[in-house]
Formats: sequence, structure tokens, C-alpha cells
Amino acid sequence: MRILAVITARGGSKRVPGKNIRPLGGKPLIEWSIDAAKNNADISDILVSTDDPDIAEVARRAAALVPWLRPAELSTDSAASVEVCLHALDWYESARGTVDGLMLLQPTSPFRSRKTVQRGIDLFRDNSRRSVIAVSPALSHPLWCLQVNGNSIRPFIGREDVPMRSQDLPPAYVMNGAFYLIRPDELRAGRSFRNDATLPLMIEEPAECIDIDTEWDWQIAQLLAASQPGIAL
Repeated sequence: MRILAVITARGGSKRVPGKNIRPLGGKPLIEWSIDAAKNNADISDILVSTDDPDIAEVARRAAALVPWLRPAELSTDSAASVEVCLHALDWYESARGTVDGLMLLQPTSPFRSRKTVQRGIDLFRDNSRRSVIAVSPALSHPLWCLQVNGNSIRPFIGREDVPMRSQDLPPAYVMNGAFYLIRPDELRAGRSFRNDATLPLMIEEPAECIDIDTEWDWQIAQLLAASQPGIAL
């Protein structure tokens, strides 16, 4: 099988400035995701899509493919990851041949392991190459979520018979952003990584589910990297 791994790393992060090349556990954040995809026989290349020359240089030193800087129209705050991936996919297939799957690894999930990446690939291979997305248990159950209107609150999804004990709630999961894999034709047709045939890649390990979006998330990641040196192996 031939899979293109794409790592999207735009410059100019506002909530965590310079996060993609900020040192975490002794190496730049983006290098964690590059390393998670290395030495995998199913991955043909690890392509980093970035608009930032400094990120590009760090990625190249980590042995990733950075063939160009991302166009300005795909580097805005509103640019969708799907469109960024399609841009990378179109270039790669025209330059280096077709692939069986496109894998998106977001650099904000540094602790997803090589074993998890391989589990996702195996799930993709064993199920007719359907879409695969990483999910993990929801930290806040949706049945306990509320709407606040002025001084009143009510159930967010309109249920009154919600169990009061957490062990009585049905399991609920969220997409954690750590892993996406889909066939190129499905991505082009639906312009989404998720469809009716999407399979869940279950990740139970809390550290692997971390998505660095704020300085608070960064502080937690730093503590984990310092206390568990082999966390992403």
C-alpha cells in the first residue's frame, strides 16, 4: 500500500505563538508528528504543508518533504484543512504518482504513537480502505451539557431524563484530531475526512488524545514530555 502522510503546519498561531517549531521535550513540536510517521513501509512520503520558511526548514531537517510554501489563499485563519490536504495531494500525485490513501497528522497531537499510526493503517487496509478517524472518550458527556440563556439553564439536547451517575451514561466519543486516513477519491468527492462509512480508531490513552490549542494545553504537554521521555514511541 502507498500512503501519503500530510502534516499541516501554518505559521502565525495566535493562541500559542510559534507553536509548530516551539521546543517540546527537546525537539520542535512538528518533529513529534514527523517521527510518528517515519520508518513505516506503507507511508511513501511525509509531506509538510506550511507557509512559513522557518517551519519548512525545521521540517526538512527532520527528513520531511517540503516541496513548496503553501499558497497565501490556503494560509488564512479560515482555510480548511481539507482544502490544504487536497492541494498537497494534487501536487504529489502529479509529481510522484498516485497513492492509496491520504493520512492527515496534525502537529498539535504530538503524543500519538507509531503503534497508533500503524493501527489506523491496518484498520484502513482491512476494511476496503474506508475512511478512518481517531476518536476518544468524551471528557464532558453531551447529555450533561447545558445551554445558558441569561439566568436560566436547560439541557443542550433537550432531554430531562438524564442519568445522574456517570456510570449510567451511554458511552460518548469525540474526534480528537490525532489521526485521519481516507482514499483520495473519497476525499475529492466529499471534501471531508468523515462520511457514512467512516471507521473509528479508538484511542484510550489520555496523553495520545492531547490537542495543543492553548497555552494551558502546552503546559500539560510539557509536563508529560518531561515526566515520560518515551511517551510517543
